Amino acid sequence: MALASPADGPADCDDVSYWRAFTAPPDGTGAGRRAARDDAGSGDRHAWWARRSAAAFERPSGVVRVWADTAPAAVRAAAAADPAGFVTTQGHVLRVPDLLATLTTEAVVHHLDLIVDLPDAPPPAALPVRVAVASLCGLLSDDAVRPAGWDDGDFLLRATGRVPLTDRERWELGEAAGWFPLIG
Repeated sequence: MALASPADGPADCDDVSYWRAFTAPPDGTGAGRRAARDDAGSGDRHAWWARRSAAAFERPSGVVRVWADTAPAAVRAAAAADPAGFVTTQGHVLRVPDLLATLTTEAVVHHLDLIVDLPDAPPPAALPVRVAVASLCGLLSDDAVRPAGWDDGDFLLRATGRVPLTDRERWELGEAAGWFPLIG
């Protein structure tokens, strides 16, 4: 829908700052994320909507069918969008490339959600993973660096709270551990 919702510029956020409304506070409690979502008026309602929408399907194949119909239409809309243009979504104005990066990040994270218990399932492709990693790394403070032992998949799972930090990882991250998860 955002690709069909042109807006006058300038943008009020980019592909990194867009996610700030969905971030945890530096103390890691998640309270700031909930408050930001309530302020934005969309986070909790979106989660409720997603659960209700998924429950509307008797079988997972129903969701797959809808995805198979809508995904190609979204790709066509993205290809036709003016890369110099602006769109509106979630109460924000973004440049088209920044919107596409946020959608890519979200798709990669949900791809990981879908394959968590499917060890033989293919992982997300490398280029979309790089986009998601860049967006989430942008949420770290300038002094924070992810542990060297984390590959991109490990980082995304921890940065989104899908996998909790171990005590060793908290030690390696130091003060930056309080920023995790970066988004929920």
